[in-house]
Amino acid sequence: MQTLKHDWTKEEISEIYHKPFLDLVYQAASVHRENKDYAEVQISSLISIKTGGCAEDCSYCPQAARYQTDLTVHALMQVDQVVSAAKKAKDGGASRLCMGAAWREVRDNKDFDRVIDMVKSVNELDMEVCCTLGMLTESQAQRLADAGLYAYNHNLDTSEDDYKRIISTRTFDDRLNTIKNVRKAKLTVCSGGIVGLGETVEDRVSMLQTLANMEKHPESVPINALVPVKGTPLENQPRIPIWEMVRMIATARIIMPQSVVRLSAGRNEMSTLEQAFCFMAGANSIFAGDKLLTTPNPAFVDDMAMFELLGLKPREAFKNGKPENVTKLMKAEA
Repeated sequence: MQTLKHDWTKEEISEIYHKPFLDLVYQAASVHRENKDYAEVQISSLISIKTGGCAEDCSYCPQAARYQTDLTVHALMQVDQVVSAAKKAKDGGASRLCMGAAWREVRDNKDFDRVIDMVKSVNELDMEVCCTLGMLTESQAQRLADAGLYAYNHNLDTSEDDYKRIISTRTFDDRLNTIKNVRKAKLTVCSGGIVGLGETVEDRVSMLQTLANMEKHPESVPINALVPVKGTPLENQPRIPIWEMVRMIATARIIMPQSVVRLSAGRNEMSTLEQAFCFMAGANSIFAGDKLLTTPNPAFVDDMAMFELLGLKPREAFKNGKPENVTKLMKAEA
């Protein structure tokens, strides 16, 4: 098994990224087989528990209040609605439920109390529970951990140098501080980025370097392809070529060999063959269900047909064992 490295240089990562395509995919596939059950893919379901009206100005996001999009704003869901969606996702094969709220940051109020109840309720279904709620303090991260949260998603989006072009309402350091707070609460980290924002290859390499040089690699690394939405500043960005997505996935797999690399947004525009290349290059997680927060996504039944065709199998929840916070909560409930 490959030794984990946390001192990658940009030159090292760039050399990997720019390898001849087939050589890169072969190396990534080899690393994947050494470190993971390559035919096993985690199925996650992502639901928007609070939609739209966000104060941030992320250039790619239709949920920003300042952009004129066709998005319908929805207040925070009720706990029973979330549980119902979680049960449906589990029945469809999902082992993880991720709940996203269009907030700039978590506030200590009744809405956060309700999210805590959501986490507890979904945790009782024996699913991995993930949240993406914006910026988070250390005490808020601990509250989520005490409720049984398994993972917290907070993507870097792009490189530190490119960040201000995409988002001006918070800093790159704000992102890193939230991830540090998540780590302090002993939660697993889900953090990746978006390809196709108009960034350079150097930006992609820099973002991967930030992730790979964290004291502990993120347990989950989502690689998203931009889905341009009318009304956002990036509405006219062209679709990213599949080869560039595969290069990102393969490079992430090689430099973070034990992380779950998630083929995330943009999958709806990919053919089965294109997705197969991503799995071959080391992707071992997808979001399933008809929506990713606000953008279209393949249906569960279509994904199961693809799994059967490619010889893939869903990964069970808590593959590496239940973390201490989840185990402790379950004992207390018993």
